[in-house]
This record gives sequence, structure tokens and C-alpha cells, in this order.
Amino acid sequence: MKRTVLSIAITSLFFVYSCKNAPVAKQEVGKTEAVKSNITDEQLMDRVQKDALKYFWDYAEPNSMLGRERYHEDDIYPDNDKHVITTGGSGFGLATILVGVERGFVPRKEAVKRLTHIMDFLGKADRHKGAWPHWINGETGKTVPFGKKDNGGDLVETAFLTSGILMVREYFKNGNAEEKALAAKCDELWKGIQWNWYTKGGEKVLYWHWSPNYQWEMNFPLEGYNECLITYILAASSPTHSIDAETYYKGWTRNGTYLTDKTKYGLPLYVKHNYAEEYGGPLFWAQYSYIGLDPTGLSDKLVKNYFDINKNQTLIDYKYCVENPKQWKGYGPNYWGLTAGYTRNEDGSAGYTAHMPGNNDNGVITPTAALSSFPYTPKESMAFLRFIYTQKPEFIGSAGPYDATSINYNNWFTPRYLAIDQGTIAPMIENYRSGFLWKLFMNAPEIQQGLKKLSFQSTKYGIK
Repeated sequence: MKRTVLSIAITSLFFVYSCKNAPVAKQEVGKTEAVKSNITDEQLMDRVQKDALKYFWDYAEPNSMLGRERYHEDDIYPDNDKHVITTGGSGFGLATILVGVERGFVPRKEAVKRLTHIMDFLGKADRHKGAWPHWINGETGKTVPFGKKDNGGDLVETAFLTSGILMVREYFKNGNAEEKALAAKCDELWKGIQWNWYTKGGEKVLYWHWSPNYQWEMNFPLEGYNECLITYILAASSPTHSIDAETYYKGWTRNGTYLTDKTKYGLPLYVKHNYAEEYGGPLFWAQYSYIGLDPTGLSDKLVKNYFDINKNQTLIDYKYCVENPKQWKGYGPNYWGLTAGYTRNEDGSAGYTAHMPGNNDNGVITPTAALSSFPYTPKESMAFLRFIYTQKPEFIGSAGPYDATSINYNNWFTPRYLAIDQGTIAPMIENYRSGFLWKLFMNAPEIQQGLKKLSFQSTKYGIK
């Protein structure tokens, strides 16, 4: 399934899949039995974390062992892309595997072996000025074009992957010989990324893409606010190819003009979400950069508390779904959450869009939206988790909740998963439960120095 950009103006990962021939999901695919209603909250969180882990542990691409771009339980791949891996989603997968080790869901020794294999593959795979492409052929390590001119380095996907690589390094760096060797491989990969190359010759902004064939023709500067903050944090933190603070403030913050005094449902938005200034963007904007970056008590020269930005965006999404202005059947306190993912086309087939409050709400709920929001909305997210596992077993498959569901359309679902959606569930729930991944990432020496360079402060980690 080829992705095309829905609109560069709408920003970032808003893509549409040409899935016209994808069949409507049939109910016999989902045969999961409903969980008993007396299950405890802790047991439920264990269950969904274990389920999400399967995507990257049981259903990984078999040669690279990285995360497939998509896993289809119905085994229908219209574009024969079963072997295509996604760099960003694989970064979330690395974090997911770490959660599995820490929780005892997978053996530590087996995880080290697999992660070592992954780092070896990434070391040999195509890189473009140190950055990986969006898609890689899992069998050959070669670039798979995301679009005609998007056939080179993808700095944002690389950032999501690198966040995971750094957390693997931090987790194993003081371990046994095999673990230290794994950490060393991670360190080498991290230091090889030429972040400053992606300023297009020294412009005070990072660019998303560079192609060996088309150079800078994609011409997509990373300007906030969307899901790309982590790219600037890592670029500033690089010990080998870093950017300066001016690039962050002139580029990402648009010279400080991305602040707003707008509110929705009485909740301040704080920043102008790109082309989504009324409600805020799809919920992945509050998740992708924050798998490792802890927003709790985190501030810079302009933003007083990043946690408040994410919490309010999530609550606005929740309140919108409860208000339900389009009167979709099923929406409410137990069934909410709008973000990018598979969707239901008008003809009943499966497509892809960036669901969000307002014009791009089409009656489809993406489970990862609420489940990956646990740090911000634990009560509301738990209500969703309990509802979907105890009341809607047809929405649960072999790797947890399916990517797209709709009570409105006669309990429609597609028996398919996407790495970028499934990969945020276990990590963000774990950050709510223990702060595990946040502690790993925030305590990395380079990250602390990079945050200081950008005038970030963290009351939680003593960064001033």
C-alpha cells in the first residue's frame, strides 16, 4: 500500500493509503473472548502491554527482526509489502521490547540477542548522511521509497528510531559483556547521524528529508508544533553532529511565534498546533516525541510545562468525543480517542487518515489514542481499556486492539495493525506505571547536555 502525502500543509504524518481493494473486516477474524469484568487495573495493563509486545516480538520482520510497517492478521497485503520495515515504528518497538524485559514478559538474554541482531542490521542498512530512510527492505537493508522524491534520509523517523536506540544503550550499558557490546553498537549508530547536515547548509531550521537523487526538493522544514520536537532534542544532544540553540528557537518555535492564548473547553492550548489550532492535532503529537522525553515539569524559554500541553490536548480530544458533535454511535467516556491510523472509507474498505476533532472525525476510534495517553489521562484511558477488553472482544486480535474500530458502523474493524500505533502503547503505559523509559532517556548524559544547550529545565531531573 503506497502512502501519499494528504497535504504538506496539514503537516507531518498525514498520509492516505490507497487501499481501495482492502476488504471490510469480517467478524470471524476476531475470536478473542471478552476479559472478565472483575479483572484488576494492573492485570489489564499487563494484558494490553503483553499483547502490544507481540507485534514486535512474535510478528517482527523475520530477517531484520525490526517492526514491519504493518501486520495484517488477514494476511492480505495489496502492495506485497509484508517485508517492509518502518524506522520510526521500529524505534517504538525497541522501547516496547525494553518494557517486555523489565516486566519479565520476555527473557533478558533472548532480548539482548535479538537487539544485537537488530543493531547489526541497522549498521549495514542504507543510510543517508547518517539518517535512515522512512522505509527499509527488511530482507536487503535497502531503501524503499516512501514517495518518488522521498527516497533518502528521513530525519524525523530517524529521531524516533534513535530515541529507542539510546534507551537500549542506557538500559544495557552496565551489564555483562554481551550487554556492553550491544550498548557499544547503539552508541556507534547514534554518533553516525549527521543531524546538522539536515539544516540545508546552515539554515536555522532542520529539514525532514534529504535525497541523494533529489537533494532538498521535498523542502519540508520542521517547524512546530507537531510530533517532531524529539528531532530537535536529539540534534542538539549529538556529540558529533549537533545543532545550536538558535536553530531550535528560530526553526522549531518559528521565532517564538508558535505560542497561543486560545482555549478549548476551558483548557489552554499553549501552542499553535499546525493547521489544528482550535482543538489541537491528532493525539500522536502528544506521544511520539515523549516515549523517552519526559514532559513532566519540562520547560524551555517559551513553554512553562510541556506536560500541560500534552495533558490539555488529550483532554480536549476526550471532551470532544464525549460531546460528540457529529452524533456518532458509541462515542463517550468509555470509547474515545482520535489519532492517525487506519480508517473506514465510505465504501467500507480500509484506508488511512489522521483522525482528529473537527473536520477529520469520521466515526472511527483508534485504540492507541486513548491507550497511549495514560500518563496524561489515567482515569479516562483506563475506562477505555476496560471497556474494549471486557465489552468489545471483536475489537481485540492477536496483537491487542485492532488499529481501527467503529461502533457506529455496526462494530466495524479492520484486522490490521500499524507499527507506529501499536508501538506507543506499552511504552506510554509503562511511563505512567513506573516512568521506566523516561528515566532511561532523561538520564542519558548527552540528552541532559542537549537540553541545557536549548535552555530547557526539568524540575524532575534537576536540569537547569
